[in-house]
Amino acid sequence: MLVPFGVKQNPNDLIRLSLAYFVHLRIFSLVYFFLQRPTVFTKVVGVYRIGFKNSLTGAQVKQDLLVMENLFYGRKIQQVYDLKGSLRNRLASTDAKADAELVLLDENFLKRICDNPLYIRPHAKLFLRKALQDDTLFLSNLYVMDYSLLVGIDEDSKEIVVGIIDYIRTFTWDKRLEMVVKSTNLLGGQKGLPTIVSPELYRTRFCEAMERYFLPVPDEWYGLARYADGI
Repeated sequence: MLVPFGVKQNPNDLIRLSLAYFVHLRIFSLVYFFLQRPTVFTKVVGVYRIGFKNSLTGAQVKQDLLVMENLFYGRKIQQVYDLKGSLRNRLASTDAKADAELVLLDENFLKRICDNPLYIRPHAKLFLRKALQDDTLFLSNLYVMDYSLLVGIDEDSKEIVVGIIDYIRTFTWDKRLEMVVKSTNLLGGQKGLPTIVSPELYRTRFCEAMERYFLPVPDEWYGLARYADGI
């Protein structure tokens, strides 16, 4: 998976995030081995800068690319969803492409689970909840927001494949200013929830939405899962 960087991405922010990211994964690999604490980060393979120069005009073009693992490698994915936990402008039109080629959004996902709920086993629910809580806490502490949970439905294995993606956008001063202006009505207009929220609020909204999106179905281990979750 190739992810182009936005032109406004601060290189220093990226370096700071990268160092913390690799430390986080190193710690979690050890913690997971001994304590079985999970993570659902889509792993970063490398960061590259690609550029070329037009020999006739002398114009130069540069593009920074983030290379991430392919979550769906070797799988037959029926449908892909990009989930942020928000319903604002989160409905993708299904008319332009075939379903297999289209990445759908939160509202599409909600319509899907209303008609055909995606149930997961209680232990998978606990795994997902713990991973999302820990991973998003890490991102929130680094002032990162606007990440998504990429979800794919495997036709053959009937499994749901998930991973957190797009976690390089930091909460910069201009986003802070926009949030304050829109939430306090400083420039007039109707006061309401800003389109940009803080990393803490983004994390809360994200985790609460994922909790609603994926429903557990009781099985023979359901009582044990409820005990482990403190219910």
